[in-house]
Amino acid sequence: MKLNSEASLQILKPIEEVFDAITNSQSLTKYFISETNGNLIEGKDLLWKFPEFDERFPITSVKIKVNKSISFVWDPQTIVTIGLTKFGDDSTVVKVSEVGKELNEENLKWLVSNAGGWANFLASMKAYLEYGIQLRKGAYEFMRMDRA
Repeated sequence: MKLNSEASLQILKPIEEVFDAITNSQSLTKYFISETNGNLIEGKDLLWKFPEFDERFPITSVKIKVNKSISFVWDPQTIVTIGLTKFGDDSTVVKVSEVGKELNEENLKWLVSNAGGWANFLASMKAYLEYGIQLRKGAYEFMRMDRA
């Protein structure tokens, strides 16, 4: 049995603006990651850095359907798919799914953690796009201190 981590949220912005916020590195670094070496473009491999971790995460196998979906691999066992659905005139429902890990105790912990992580991604994107607030700024400094 394959595990599937899911999260979804409605963002009160047009689908084109939400799509751009996910694929454009200038926006993505305002609400999700701290560094990247480029925009999410089909076929391009990237490195993402999060402020709370020392390591960089490779993003591979990027597939894009403009204003519909973005998928990529950042863990060799999983595929992330971010689906976009227009809702009403000026809203977008964003659904994130990460699937691929086998059911076992360690991966159940991953499932809970990643579901929370993707919910945080969505809430941070909503706050940034709708109100210009950067929720992640300073939010995870304690994690770096805990490892010191």
